[in-house]
Amino acid sequence: MEKLRGMLLVGLFCLFLTVSALAGQINLNTATKEELQNLPGVGSAIAERIISYRTNHGPFKSLDELLEIKGIGQRKLEKIKPLVTLGSPQEQKASSKNTTAKN
Repeated sequence: MEKLRGMLLVGLFCLFLTVSALAGQINLNTATKEELQNLPGVGSAIAERIISYRTNHGPFKSLDELLEIKGIGQRKLEKIKPLVTLGSPQEQKASSKNTTAKN
């Protein structure tokens, strides 16, 4: 019985982590400066660079594009990856249209 209870607790904990990770992801293509600053190692300056990159190049198509931003290296990218998303393909198309309309 004790073993079953332990397995159940581990299962619930894993489920909690999965739901938390999915619910808490930050969309790189729509995030505000304040939202980006919640990411590990991202302060005001890097958040502004992410937004500037997104404004100048359109929506992110790959998380690896973050490596183009000064201050983000491979180690920081690995810490950030599980916490961010690029949004759905529909959101990416809408974001791309909004960027094109502004130019």
